[in-house]
Amino acid sequence: MALIFQRLAHNFLKNGYYPTDEVTLQRILSALDAGDRTVRIHDPCCGEGIALAEIDHGLATQGATVTTFGIEFDQERAWHAKQLLDYVIHSDVHDVVISARSTGLLFLNPPYGDVVSDKGQTGDQVKRERLEKIFFRKTISTLQFGGVLVLIVPYYVIDADFASMIARHCDQVRFFMAPETRFKQCVIFGVKKRSEHPAKAVADMLEAGGRGELLSQVLPEQWTDMPYAIPAAAELPDFRFHAVRIDAPQLKEELDRFGHHTLWPQFKTTFSQGGKPHRPPLRDMSKWHLALALAAGQVCGVVRSASGRTLLIKGDTFKERSSTVEYQENADGSVNEIRTLTDKFVPVIRGIDFTPGPSLGQIVTIR
Repeated sequence: MALIFQRLAHNFLKNGYYPTDEVTLQRILSALDAGDRTVRIHDPCCGEGIALAEIDHGLATQGATVTTFGIEFDQERAWHAKQLLDYVIHSDVHDVVISARSTGLLFLNPPYGDVVSDKGQTGDQVKRERLEKIFFRKTISTLQFGGVLVLIVPYYVIDADFASMIARHCDQVRFFMAPETRFKQCVIFGVKKRSEHPAKAVADMLEAGGRGELLSQVLPEQWTDMPYAIPAAAELPDFRFHAVRIDAPQLKEELDRFGHHTLWPQFKTTFSQGGKPHRPPLRDMSKWHLALALAAGQVCGVVRSASGRTLLIKGDTFKERSSTVEYQENADGSVNEIRTLTDKFVPVIRGIDFTPGPSLGQIVTIR
């Protein structure tokens, strides 16, 4: 059956963008299972959002409740993905904060190629690193323990270093060649484990795949082994998925969505209590209660006495320290001096006299 979103894809190649083809994606879906769980799935290079939207649709038909998160650097593709996925940020992946161990599926089809070359002050060429490794190292921490990794990269990128990284972070690792051979892609499945020494057998198998020794091992049309189970979303008190920098169009989008919760639309509700008279306390405040009210800024404003005197007052507190000295005589005739320091909070009210007459403008202090 044809996948529903592929007909919407632009699927053009640009800046290392190689979208997952329909056949490969359909076979990957047959290897995944989420049951009726609530899961989070994440694509840090989501392109137009096609692949993650297909996975969302496939898992939802199994009964799962899926929340999708995507990051895309290209503006056109990012805004296309925003129409298909739940949350998409148009940004560099290095400028996005996402909670560690928060997602159940990491679908990683990163940009292919080397980082931009650079030269040191000596003029020597600096060793370049593959983008695939950089993206893996950056995003693997977002996968919760027991979460599923789907990694799609050119098979020849899997060298000893990359194989060691995968084997260190994942078990139940499987290597397959993608059925679409144009870009020489392989599909690697794994389950996130606590980082430890890489399993030698896993690293050796991945290195063999990187050398082209497993080209006949193609991702099967129908998955006959136990599927990779995507775990339920971890309960996180402070789940984070946001960019440290945001451009103007995305800021406008956020304001359109949440602007009614900002101060100006809520101005009347927020400040509606300001015009209402304060209710007097049930009894006279003690000095302690007065000090608390002063420290909280609750004693302020214009007051008028019965005689007509008008003051604009502002309350405050300050700390005053007192000292007492006691002398204690010991049995041997020596004397010990005991000095006790006591901190005391003193309430103070200062006001400006607004009463017409000779006292107008004088500063009044009430202690």
